[in-house]
Formats: sequence, C-alpha cells, structure tokens
Amino acid sequence: VQLVESGGGLVQAGGSLRLSCAASGFAFGVYAIGWFRQAPGKEREGVACISWRLDIYYADSVKGRFTISRDNAKNTVSLQMNALKNEDTAIYYCAAAQWKSCPFSSGSWGQGTQVTVSS
Repeated sequence: VQLVESGGGLVQAGGSLRLSCAASGFAFGVYAIGWFRQAPGKEREGVACISWRLDIYYADSVKGRFTISRDNAKNTVSLQMNALKNEDTAIYYCAAAQWKSCPFSSGSWGQGTQVTVSS
C-alpha cells in the first residue's frame, strides 16, 4: 500500500486548498480512504472519510467547509478545503483501510502534507 499526499501549503484565513491522495499497490476500490490531521501538541483527528460504498463522514469542525471525493479510475481521493481557519493548521494525512466503513481509526498511512493557515 502506498499513499502520497499533495496540495498542502500556506494560505490565508478564508482561503481554499485542495489536497490529493494518490494510491497505488492495492485494490483501491474496496478501501475506505480517510483524511486525518495532527496539529502540534494535539492528537491526530479524523477529518473526512469516504468508504468503498461511497458513504461519507465529516468531523463536525469541517462540515460545510470541506468536501471529500474519490476517483476510482485514477486511484485518487481529494479533499477540497474552503473557508480555512487558523485552527485547520496541521499536517494532513490520508489513510486507507480495506472494507471499512467510515469513520475508521487504523489503516495504512501516507507521509502527510503540511497545511498552514495564516491570519
């Protein structure tokens, strides 16, 4: 299982970023894919998830601002992040879990991409 995140960066509060997770080495279509984040000094938290059945989960803190989607033909999952806030600053990771429903807490992880939201 290989997961590679991209799309992180520095953005002003109120701005947008689109993260992508490129997957390889496994049967992508039967995996739930989740986005997680970890801010300095805080525990990792689940942000959004899309299951193999296309069930979707969002953490309350991002509902209405973030949108997760998957393209099984391209083995990618995207996270569109709008109306970003300072508290969204974190390292964002994607993870994959076979046959899981959303949300899930354990699986295979990517290396992460930094998102920094400035005032």
